[in-house]
Amino acid sequence: MPRISSLVMVLLLVLLAAGSLAGTPPEPPSRPVHTYSIVARDPVTGDLGVAVQSHWFSVGSIVTWARAGVGVVATQSFVQPGYGPRGLDLMTGGLAAPQVLQALLTVDESAAVRQVAMVDAAGRVATHTGDKCIRYAGHHTGDGYSVQANMMLTDRVVSAMARAFEESGGPLADRLMAALEAAEAAGGDIRGRQSAAMLIVRGQPTGRVWEDTLVSLRVEDHPEPLAELRRLLTVQRAYEAMNAGDVAIEQGDDEAAMRHYSAAAELLPHSLEVRYWQGITLATSGQLEQALPVLREVFAADDHWVELTRRLMEVDIIPNTEAGQRLLQRILAVAPEQE
Repeated sequence: MPRISSLVMVLLLVLLAAGSLAGTPPEPPSRPVHTYSIVARDPVTGDLGVAVQSHWFSVGSIVTWARAGVGVVATQSFVQPGYGPRGLDLMTGGLAAPQVLQALLTVDESAAVRQVAMVDAAGRVATHTGDKCIRYAGHHTGDGYSVQANMMLTDRVVSAMARAFEESGGPLADRLMAALEAAEAAGGDIRGRQSAAMLIVRGQPTGRVWEDTLVSLRVEDHPEPLAELRRLLTVQRAYEAMNAGDVAIEQGDDEAAMRHYSAAAELLPHSLEVRYWQGITLATSGQLEQALPVLREVFAADDHWVELTRRLMEVDIIPNTEAGQRLLQRILAVAPEQE
């Protein structure tokens, strides 16, 4: 292991004194949380992401760590979760990812069995694969990203992940997903698959912490965790479109709301929730004839939506006016008759 620089040592001692690294790291678990993962910074948006898959229950709860405007961390193999929050604290304090990893490895007596990767908000990358990680184990770093894996079925996993990430386009979530799927196609974890996770935060915080996490998805236990993770990503995008539609309704922009709800319906064509609000927006924006077939389908599938529709006038989604009353009656007329 390289000697830690005097500057990093001084900063590390300051942070130790402040308590951010207080305490001795616990002993490694009796079984390794072997896995494959990716950490990356989007060069266009600056967003920071980490994604993982493993034959281990709830892998996202211990491997994936992120902080908006700071960085992302993946900590695996004989996992020491403290690399996540401690690493982010050190990056928040001003250290670059390579300095952070060097500092943490220096005080870890079990560094030989660790596998850790970090990317900071400036896109600086640091990765460590201990020489006691179970083969096939290794990592590859590129411009603003790192892929790493251990206990893989083949030695092709890391290179397949790197190639998929570099050759894919689109949003960061799609590129992370491509890397995970490439790892699985190249053999993946020698034990199989169980859980997966994806965490993406903004590269520049907004000052509103509830808006700084862009993707936070975890598949805790599933026979096909990557397929489920991709499905959840689609669901999230549909509900993001729904949320945008809701905002447009609040602002009185029915045309924009309709665009957003229609986009959501394309992503989740079988969702009653999505179809219902698409229909209500059509109805309240003067497109009743287009709305009625949509609402008839929803009401036939579940009559609870009929009761919900009656309540919309209480909150002025359907105006409490004579015109609104007529509209409500036209809508309710397409509901199945109650026996």
